[in-house]
Amino acid sequence: MKNMDSETNLLDLKNMVKNFCDDRDWEKYHGAKELSIGIIMEASELLEHFRFKSDIEIEEILENITKRDAIGEELADIFFLILRFAQKYNFNLSSELIRKIEINKSKYPINKAKGSNKKYTEL
Repeated sequence: MKNMDSETNLLDLKNMVKNFCDDRDWEKYHGAKELSIGIIMEASELLEHFRFKSDIEIEEILENITKRDAIGEELADIFFLILRFAQKYNFNLSSELIRKIEINKSKYPINKAKGSNKKYTEL
């Protein structure tokens, strides 16, 4: 399949998700709480693929086309719900990500965080 990431923008994806939901009259089911719960539930389904697996087993899973497709579906479910939340409640995901990276730069300065997986409160 063609790599569409370089050809797609977030606004187009948000509109695609909105149209999909509007066509099915799902507005009444997509409050902030329900979408947040959905994100967590779908993230848990993603985690199921890796729980109790060794690094070697995870590599094998990611090389298996069928399992990789299932993982891709979970990622898409999570992304769908994130896009829906952002679309419905007017969050600019690009701006939010850039803003959060700037915050994290101060929480995780390179000289303290490089090569470490400690939380910023432990650095």
